[in-house]
Amino acid sequence: MTLQPTYTVLSNPVPNEHGDLYVLFSGESQTKPGHVIGPKVYDFYLMHHVLSGNGTYTCAGGQHALRAGHTFLIPPQQLISYASSEKEPWRYRWIAFEGRQAERLVSVAGLDASVPVIDTGDNPRVAVLFRSIQRAFRLGGVAANLRAVGYLHLLFAEFGAAQPGAVAGALNRGPDSEALADEVIRYLSAQYAEPISIEHMADALGYSRAYLSRVFKQQTGMTPVTFLLKLRIDKARLLLRERLELTIEQIAASVGFQDPLYFSKQFRRFYEQSPSAYREAIRRL
Repeated sequence: MTLQPTYTVLSNPVPNEHGDLYVLFSGESQTKPGHVIGPKVYDFYLMHHVLSGNGTYTCAGGQHALRAGHTFLIPPQQLISYASSEKEPWRYRWIAFEGRQAERLVSVAGLDASVPVIDTGDNPRVAVLFRSIQRAFRLGGVAANLRAVGYLHLLFAEFGAAQPGAVAGALNRGPDSEALADEVIRYLSAQYAEPISIEHMADALGYSRAYLSRVFKQQTGMTPVTFLLKLRIDKARLLLRERLELTIEQIAASVGFQDPLYFSKQFRRFYEQSPSAYREAIRRL
């Protein structure tokens, strides 16, 4: 059966307004046998995901044999070329993007000119996300760019998860302790008002609770539980000072305490006075 060459490309209908991250266009093609692009350079990032068939990609002096499940990145200003197989010409989808956040996202995914290929195997989500960007452009409207950027972030999340050892070694790896402590602080600082459990946080970050707690205490001098408690109390102290119209119960709930009596007990533990006494002192100033 002879495959008929096809080519479709859709551009972002929304202008690039802020420059942080912008998807320029997205397309899909069934190439003809031996179809060659380059050698040439682009002034934006271009990323292809191979759906079927195979071919080769040459970048930074290295040649890569590619097949279905591979995604290859073309960095800006890099001399590249790529060619479809004569016997099994590839079908691929692509997206072009640029912006101040682009380099960081590419780096997080472990991609650069020296490692321009990632294998996501038979993960169907990658191909679907490429197609979703095309669909966003086809639907148009003012939300098209938001959708495209959202799908692009999800793509990079899939690439990050596909890196060797990203999941299997998570519980046993020895990352930079300071970076891990910073990650815990960011997590707790963003979600302190929610019913957080340290077990859930450890699972979400990919570590055992014991390991995470040990590293965090080594770096900060306190356990994650104590840090979270102090964070909540400090947030409550700020509200007591700045939001005089809120009741003690409302402030307790706003910073993650479901029991106002427990909140008052912990506040007294840290500041040696009750929340109401602290507020009264503020009013007298």
